Amino acid sequence: MTASLLMEIANGVAHLTINRPERLNAMDSHAHLALSEALDHCAIDKAVHVLVLTGAGDRAFSVGRDLRELSQGEDPEIAARWHSIRRLTDRHDYPKPIIAKVAGYALGGGFELALACDIIIAAENAIFGLPEARRGLIPFAGGVHRLPRQIPLKIAMGHLLTGRELNAARAYELGLVNEVVPVEHLDKAVASWTSDILACAPLSIRAIKECVSDGLRLALPEAMAATYPAEEMRQASRDSIEGPRAFAEKRAPVWTGA
Repeated sequence: MTASLLMEIANGVAHLTINRPERLNAMDSHAHLALSEALDHCAIDKAVHVLVLTGAGDRAFSVGRDLRELSQGEDPEIAARWHSIRRLTDRHDYPKPIIAKVAGYALGGGFELALACDIIIAAENAIFGLPEARRGLIPFAGGVHRLPRQIPLKIAMGHLLTGRELNAARAYELGLVNEVVPVEHLDKAVASWTSDILACAPLSIRAIKECVSDGLRLALPEAMAATYPAEEMRQASRDSIEGPRAFAEKRAPVWTGA
C-alpha cells in the first residue's frame, strides 16, 4: 500500500507530502496519523529547521477530510489511537516554521491545514474554500477561527456562510498567501523562501514564532511586557553574539543553535 504521507529531510528542510492524489489528497485517518507522527518527529529533529507541507500532484493540495471514510466509519485500529493524534490545526505552539506549498484545490480541512501554516506559497491554479456548510458541517479544525483573523471579517464571513471559493490571485490580494507563481515555478519559489529562513538563526526563528503565537492572545502592552522562554534562551545564546559579530566582520554567520 502506498504511504499516505511521504517525508523527505534534506539540507535542513523537511518536505511532507500528503500522498493520496487519486483522492485529491483527502485526509483519511491513516493520513492524519502519519502527519501527526511526522510533525512530532520534525519538532525534535535537530536536522530540521523548516517544514514544507504539500499534496502529491498539481490537482490538489488537499480537499480536506475524506468524507467517504467518514460516511463508512474509520479504521478501528486508527480510531483506537485517535487520542494520540495531534493535528497540525491543533498545534498552536509548533516550534518550527511551516510553509504550505499549494497547487490546485485547498478545500475544507485542506484549506484549514494551509491556514495553520506560517507561510503560504500558491500556484496560479490554487483554489481555496471552506464548503463545510454545504455538507451540513462546519470548518471546526480552525477555519471558523483562523480565517476571520487572517482576512477582513466581512470577507471571511462571506466565504464561511456560502462556501464560495477564492482563487490564488484573490487570496494574495487579501494577504492570505505570500506569493503566487506559475505552477512550473512553485518549487523554485518555495526553495527561495526556505533558503531565506535557513539563513536566519534557528533560535531567532523559534523565538519569533513563540512571541507571535503567544503575543497575539494578549493586548499589545501585555504582549510586549510578557516573558517568552524561547526569547530568553536566544538572549543567553552564543548565536546572539555571533550574529552582530559576523555583521561587523562582514562575513556569513555560523549558527550553532546554542
